[in-house]
Amino acid sequence: MARIKGGMNAKRKHNKVLKLAKGYRGARSNQYRVAKQSVMRALNTSFAGRKERKRQFRQLWIARINAAARINGISYSRFMYGLKLAEVDINRKMLAEMAVNDAEGFATLVDLAKSKIA
Repeated sequence: MARIKGGMNAKRKHNKVLKLAKGYRGARSNQYRVAKQSVMRALNTSFAGRKERKRQFRQLWIARINAAARINGISYSRFMYGLKLAEVDINRKMLAEMAVNDAEGFATLVDLAKSKIA
């Protein structure tokens, strides 16, 4: 049987990595060995970043809800506890949206939560 050299496959693999490294500075965009390390690190970071973004948004929503709740005279934790007792199932994203854009509606939720706690 004839011997098949792996040059084409290696070239294809190298080009795939170098294409992902396009725009990197210096050797990171030209040399396969350095580019491979940079691309691997970048892909790991982007994966972690997609998870981190979800945490940051939840943190932002909680901060907005807390600020609006304190304006209405109640802390965030007591507000959420009151909503739970009132069996109001509304997520933090929507609560934060209400806190910013619908102050009257948010105030009615705060009153409901206060009445259930007291």
